Amino acid sequence: MDLLVGIDIGTSSTKAIVTDEKGHEIASVSEGYNIDTPKPLWAECDAQMWLDAVLKVMRELSKKVDTAKVRAIAISGLYGGAGVPLDREMNPVYPTLIWMDKRAVEQTRWVKKNIGIDNLFEITGNTVDPYFGFTKMMWIRDNEPEIWKKIALFLPPKDYVIYKLTGEVSTDYSSAGNIGGIFNLRNRRWSIEMLKALGISPDKLPEKVIPSETIAGYLSEEMAKHTGFKSGTPVVSGGVDAAVATLASGVCDEGENTAMIGTSMCWGTIHGGNHLDWHFVNFPYVVNGKEQVYSFGGATTAGAIIEWFRNLFKEEDLKKLEVTAERVAPGAEGITVLPFFMGERAPLWDMDIRGCIYGLSLSHDEAHLYRAFLESIAYILKLNLKAAKEAKIPVNPSTMVVGGISKSNLWLEIAASVLERNIYSFPISSDAPYGDCFLAGLAVGLFNDTKEIKNWLPEKAKTQPSREWILAYKEAYEKFENLYRGIKAGEL
Repeated sequence: MDLLVGIDIGTSSTKAIVTDEKGHEIASVSEGYNIDTPKPLWAECDAQMWLDAVLKVMRELSKKVDTAKVRAIAISGLYGGAGVPLDREMNPVYPTLIWMDKRAVEQTRWVKKNIGIDNLFEITGNTVDPYFGFTKMMWIRDNEPEIWKKIALFLPPKDYVIYKLTGEVSTDYSSAGNIGGIFNLRNRRWSIEMLKALGISPDKLPEKVIPSETIAGYLSEEMAKHTGFKSGTPVVSGGVDAAVATLASGVCDEGENTAMIGTSMCWGTIHGGNHLDWHFVNFPYVVNGKEQVYSFGGATTAGAIIEWFRNLFKEEDLKKLEVTAERVAPGAEGITVLPFFMGERAPLWDMDIRGCIYGLSLSHDEAHLYRAFLESIAYILKLNLKAAKEAKIPVNPSTMVVGGISKSNLWLEIAASVLERNIYSFPISSDAPYGDCFLAGLAVGLFNDTKEIKNWLPEKAKTQPSREWILAYKEAYEKFENLYRGIKAGEL
């Protein structure tokens, strides 16, 4: 029996699974960690933390399976913003400014004034925002000039780990494209024109940019000793975790769409590149990356606000809280939450907006608040779907959901009723590590067609809209939009 290993370096944990060639899960492990937020709007990580987590989960897996049967390992990862800044000896010289980091405000304004959004979009297929990695590179250059001189290379987090495992330097199309303003989406290459205009040397970027389903290197003898895996095991490039999770849900055709909801939410769909719109983040998909584009929006703080709520109220048992929240009427009896706790990326691109809890009264308790928080995640998902419709991006009439929130029956029913569409979820954890396993199999020739991922998937669970809730949620969503507009207009 051939085994495949998928590892996802996420924002709050690294998860790894082993499957057979038919997609049956054999083993799984995870290792949690925290990001550093030393100042408001700052979010950074020490790259050693990711490497340690990957080595640990690999050692744990080696105790559970026969690693001699492992055909390949694929690694996906969080969007690492600027990437890991490395010196000529390939040692990190500064923390990694990840996707949540919004410090590059002045650099964003400079790009808007001196480059222009239209010019940027024409080449890169994307707009500008502190979310994008190229603005974070500019921030380091402008604010840490001595560090900038030391930086020889930026590598996305998962590619840094792949380098440590194999000694090979590369990145994949999706990770390169997600950096934003320095990647030409039309020809899948670094844009020399934009690099020159932005003052970033092409030497600081990996020369080798490859499809996600490509072998990036082979496990070194040294790392084989550290992990318990066989030296020479192929290590596959993988991609941005949101896109890999989308693949894990079976998205292969135009219009199919998935919401991956973890710390953040990424809702995305795929197309042939003829439906680009600046409201969304656009980069090559993790299969057929030379032809297909993954366009996504989402919520910067989705699962993160649930965790914030949980910590604030010292609530250990969310299942118990969910039972009480089920008894609260749709619309949370007048409470509306804006889940923009760290500004918002696509499709709003609003770095100034902040979270808001509106409509509180003495009759409300934590069950009302919890339901309002759950509802806010459904509202922002609806906002994404509306933006896609306005941009004429083809979207099927149903949506798949993966990630931790897909285990909440209450949220699934809320979302189906807010969106007025069927929501599909999976009884197993069909997210990024699962997609990595499939990419590993593709890379070593176990599969001939990307659509074979659909044969891996178990029967989907369908959640239908509640007729009793639809009208209430139409009104509640209108309140949500009006609250956002009112705050932006200075009326509230």
